[in-house]
Amino acid sequence: MTEMLSYDFMQRALLAAVLVGITAPAVGIYLVQRRQALMGDGMGHVAMTGVGLGFIFQTSPVWMAVLVCVLGAVTMELVRSRGNQRGDIALAMLFYGGMACGKLLVSMSAQAGAGSLESYLWGSILTVAPEDLATIAVLGAVVIAVTVGLRRQLFAICQDEDFARVTGVPVRALNLLLAVMAAVTVTVAMRVVGLLLVSALMVVPVVAAQQLTRSFAATQAASIALGVVVSLAGVTGSYHLDVPSGPAIVLLAIAVFAVFSVIAAPLARRRHRRGGDTAQGPQVCDVRLPGQGPSRIPGQVPGQTPGQVPGKTSSDTATPERRAGLAQ
Repeated sequence: MTEMLSYDFMQRALLAAVLVGITAPAVGIYLVQRRQALMGDGMGHVAMTGVGLGFIFQTSPVWMAVLVCVLGAVTMELVRSRGNQRGDIALAMLFYGGMACGKLLVSMSAQAGAGSLESYLWGSILTVAPEDLATIAVLGAVVIAVTVGLRRQLFAICQDEDFARVTGVPVRALNLLLAVMAAVTVTVAMRVVGLLLVSALMVVPVVAAQQLTRSFAATQAASIALGVVVSLAGVTGSYHLDVPSGPAIVLLAIAVFAVFSVIAAPLARRRHRRGGDTAQGPQVCDVRLPGQGPSRIPGQVPGQTPGQVPGKTSSDTATPERRAGLAQ
């Protein structure tokens, strides 16, 4: 560990892993709630065009990917909000066109090489430069501020857009903001996880945390913690095993999900039994044996007739006609 931390590139990679481990689940929990778990995968395809443009114009591929991915996210949200039947076809064209265009642009650039695009597709701990770390820190801070600061509003639109709109929540603006934050997260994570696997880091820690948590706030906190742990462990393992960091992080996240799934079943049964015992309380046998008097209703005072309120006589709980007869 000491030897690993002595290298500057590993220090940058670990810091980037922490930032990515926080930002990816922070946005992914809203995508899971909206059943848009594969949205990050589609944005990763679009971001490839930005990477290719960065190679062509000799600029930062990260910032070009941010620009292109944000435009793609806004387009995706506008198509989704219309809800027409051909929306899926339009999104498919956008995803596959972004991937094809990115590959074509990279092959035409002067920086094209065997590993020029590979590090963006699968992630690489060796490619996190100081300027990349600064970009990841700035964009990650923006994503965390939005997803945590607007947690209540974003949760409302993810659960029920119609109800949120009635209560005065700006649904359209928040939907666009969430799409933009997801796009920014994809570009933040592409140097560590890779464009092809970034969606997994946005989704798997969230669904793993859902196995053990019972509230939205607890799920968000647990998923962020899991994201940080698997990101750090994946980067450390990739250094020692000399493998790409992206696949290592994703496989660790899936392993955690599998373990939590096994643990969740007995915990759920225990909670169910505990909740049933608390809700029902002690059971009272209400069986009348031969030769016994009338059965007593649970909670009924001995000698009290059915329907009689405790502490009152039969005349107090009698019907109006019964009271009239007693008065006479």
